[in-house]
Amino acid sequence: MNKLIQIVLTILILLTGCTRVRPQLGIENDQLTQCPTTPNCVNSQAKDNKHYIEPILTTGTPLEVKNHILKILNELERSKTIVAEDNYIRVEFTSKVFRFVDDVEFYFPDTKSKEMTIHVRSASRVGHSDFGVNRKRIEQIRSKLKAINIEKKENRYGNYHY
Repeated sequence: MNKLIQIVLTILILLTGCTRVRPQLGIENDQLTQCPTTPNCVNSQAKDNKHYIEPILTTGTPLEVKNHILKILNELERSKTIVAEDNYIRVEFTSKVFRFVDDVEFYFPDTKSKEMTIHVRSASRVGHSDFGVNRKRIEQIRSKLKAINIEKKENRYGNYHY
């Protein structure tokens, strides 16, 4: 029994230590970092369907849209804004029980237009599966933007949904 407790504690310490190391993220060559092969990541710039998620299509000035996104992110539980630049936002979400960290990124490649495509990426730092948490999180943010009429209803094929 004592040996089992030691093993469990060692695993928890290792996992906790892993979640504190921030991965190299951000924008490189107008792209967010690609997802790893594990299914615990979504990215609107992904080259494969498993990781692909629709970008967020918005109307409004870049400053308005960015401020709305930051407000939504700050209202979500266990979120911490790490970077908030003109064309990039990065937030960390920490799970309630095991304190696992997910990194969420928003990239605004064209900030000169009133209609923007915002690329998104949400990924778990550790583990294999996230049970769809990252995809659900992005869809929750998209839904909140739609509720305030910021998100357009156009899909990746240019079709509008009403």
